[in-house]
Amino acid sequence: MFRPSIRLQRRWGAINYCRSFATTTNRIPQTIIEKVVQKYAVGLPADKVVKAGDYVMIRPEHVMTHDNTGPVISKFRAIKAPRVYNPKQIVFTLDHDVQNKSETNLKKYANIEAFARSHEIDFYPAGRGIGHQILVEEGYAFPQTLTVASDSHSNMYGGIGCVGTPIVRTDAAAVWATGKTWWQVPRMVKVEFKGKLAPGVTGKDVIVALCGSFNKDEVLNAAIEFTGEGISHLSVDDRLTISNMTTEWGALAGVFPVDDITLQWYDRAVKKMELRTFTSSSTSSSIPPPPEHPRINRLRIDALRANVLRSDLDAEYSSHLVFDLSTLVPYVSGPNSVKVANPLPTLEAAHIPINKAYLLSCTNSRASDIAAAAAVLKGHRVAPNVEFYVAAASSEVQQESQLSGDWDILIGAGAKPLPAGCGPCIGLGTGLLKEGEIGISATNRNYKGRMGHPLAQAYLASPAVVAASAIKGYIAGPDSLDPSQLPPAGPPKFSIVDPTPSSSTTAKTSQKESLLPEFPSTFSGTLLFAPQDNLNTDGIYPGKYTYQDDISLARQAEVVMENYDPSFARLVASIRSNQPSSDPESASADVKTGVILASGYNFGTGSSREQAATALKSAGIPLVIAGSFGDIFKRNAINNGLVCVESPELIADLTARYAKDQKRGAGGKEGEPTVNKGVRVNVKAVDGVLEVTFPEGEKKTYAVQPVGASVQELWLCGGLEGYILKTIQSENW
Repeated sequence: MFRPSIRLQRRWGAINYCRSFATTTNRIPQTIIEKVVQKYAVGLPADKVVKAGDYVMIRPEHVMTHDNTGPVISKFRAIKAPRVYNPKQIVFTLDHDVQNKSETNLKKYANIEAFARSHEIDFYPAGRGIGHQILVEEGYAFPQTLTVASDSHSNMYGGIGCVGTPIVRTDAAAVWATGKTWWQVPRMVKVEFKGKLAPGVTGKDVIVALCGSFNKDEVLNAAIEFTGEGISHLSVDDRLTISNMTTEWGALAGVFPVDDITLQWYDRAVKKMELRTFTSSSTSSSIPPPPEHPRINRLRIDALRANVLRSDLDAEYSSHLVFDLSTLVPYVSGPNSVKVANPLPTLEAAHIPINKAYLLSCTNSRASDIAAAAAVLKGHRVAPNVEFYVAAASSEVQQESQLSGDWDILIGAGAKPLPAGCGPCIGLGTGLLKEGEIGISATNRNYKGRMGHPLAQAYLASPAVVAASAIKGYIAGPDSLDPSQLPPAGPPKFSIVDPTPSSSTTAKTSQKESLLPEFPSTFSGTLLFAPQDNLNTDGIYPGKYTYQDDISLARQAEVVMENYDPSFARLVASIRSNQPSSDPESASADVKTGVILASGYNFGTGSSREQAATALKSAGIPLVIAGSFGDIFKRNAINNGLVCVESPELIADLTARYAKDQKRGAGGKEGEPTVNKGVRVNVKAVDGVLEVTFPEGEKKTYAVQPVGASVQELWLCGGLEGYILKTIQSENW
């Protein structure tokens, strides 16, 4: 069970929880990821070994925030910490809404820059590029370090052997104030690559096929370690793409080992930096070399080369997945789900027309991606009925592509350039999908409504396939793709070697917790059922509102679940207006009434937007029941006082009673996205008891994980921000 008060124990010293570090022995095997976390864990006894399932305090190498820096500043100020703990730990990158030249957005950007300058924080302005790309280019994300970001795609850093994992805005503010945050080390999953990719097959195809092949939550909330002989055939750019989209696969980290490919990539990076000066062969000897880069330099690379970490041979993994790269053909994801993926030949035969194509995002807009698209577009034009949008992952990437001539090929073929940044990938700026349109993109997400209108369709593919589709006007591969060099156009070979979780996996307990004074003994209310697995943060809180910092909690309540069910907010408000202040069967001052939302598995998957939790809570939903939760959403929920309860048994019963064809994914029996049948629920959260009264009068009781004292305390403080403020005040820090 999460114990957030560990966050403050070392600096403020008054709180001492002893949760669950690994049992002390002479030797406890670790994975690479566990070894890296061990390096960054603070406050550990000298003989404690970090293992999956442990809650640890970490002092990350760096923490990045982007356009969401404004709300983090507000939270930091609310915490009233006297100073930024370590300015060199923090990085600001403005990248999401860079096309927005409104006075409001420019003022927001100016305020973020002013805060950075006043606190001596590294700042990268709009136009410099996407934050994740910058962190790799500038060495903030570095092999065998731990770097976090207030963005779900920080998994990308795993492509260069860095343990990158997302945190949320409240956590970021706490890191600014204390240098630390809490993390539960995820379960470890080994993904073994065999064989070698055929010509024309890329890292994007690998991760799209992985998401579509292992689509039963095999890696949900896990930390993935990539291994196997196939790794040696994957470039760093391929690895970055694969790690980036482990987020969509459901993982919290996706880490490649450091090997010769990694080290050679850094050797080239250092050499390129050493040549960043206006010299010629005749004058270079008389001009001093440029200043050494503070993070990517020969001393650091040599130290890395001398101390490469490897997982212990007997390290524990909860699962071992095997994927044969040699059996993979180009793959396409969608429409509107990464869990739906098909071989390119299948979709190409269907001749699916497109309206828009996109080559942008932190996933696939590096120089190699632009070069791949340029090779396809050279000598061709974008189809007259297609709009093709391109944006480099960073200004450095764009400069490199311009020098190579690849950028000019794209523009000359009719592609429409956008500034280096997120843009359409997050549903912001020019070129969004309109109602009824179909788009194909080299980005990472094709959730309903993510890149435009909820009634549009979005597919994901490699840069070469996107470029070829833009030329032909329908989903298609490039003419250079030679079928004779590809394996048969069927599903790739994959398997699960050991699907049984190891004994080290944290077990669910039914031990009764103590009830803190003023924490409700019961959460009670009408139950609404959203029969949908993977109901993502875009469905809960649309991306178009995410970076409007002036949206009130009341307004968040009005738009909650808008992309999933436009009538949801009105339904909740209607129920609440007719709801008694307490449950008539258990009227008491310690009963919290409201609307209880139930949904399927992996609820809240997707981005790190905190509003997905605050919007639900503001709408009058004090508690959410799901088969399971996306880890980032659960973190946001806990940090903001929204209670999360897992009950697979209840979700199975609700699905059998109320879901269309007794399956989740198509709404209720009448197709309604939100089912309201007058079900009543009492959740005795501390006792671990969930009581449900069905409209026919039948009553059922379900056992659930009790809500621990630490989560109760956060709830009583209104969330992590209030908790930290209370602790600072009590300690007179």
